[in-house]
Amino acid sequence: YSDAYLQRASWQLGYTVVMWRGRHVAEPTELAAEEASGYWLEVLQVASALQRHYRPVKMNYQTLGNAVPHLHTHLLPRYAQDPAPGRPLPFPEGERPKLPEETFRRDALALRALV
Repeated sequence: YSDAYLQRASWQLGYTVVMWRGRHVAEPTELAAEEASGYWLEVLQVASALQRHYRPVKMNYQTLGNAVPHLHTHLLPRYAQDPAPGRPLPFPEGERPKLPEETFRRDALALRALV
């Protein structure tokens, strides 16, 4: 039902986007019951893998679609030392710092094994 994309952003370790893989829909309410069940179960599977691997204190789920009108959910692990504990996480402006390639690949392989 979905594809998950670990982002290489070092500003928030584990930031992942889960994209609906089926026909074009902008809203989760456009899904049939079986599709919705499958999509949200996969979102939760990815979130669980992120929680087990990175050990955040909280996981934020954002299903937006203002900029990209295709169903997708942002998974943002939240850490005690992140830039806005207890508040919405600000997305950095401009070029976003990236994890080193080796770290990114190691994390992606570890997460794939957990899903």
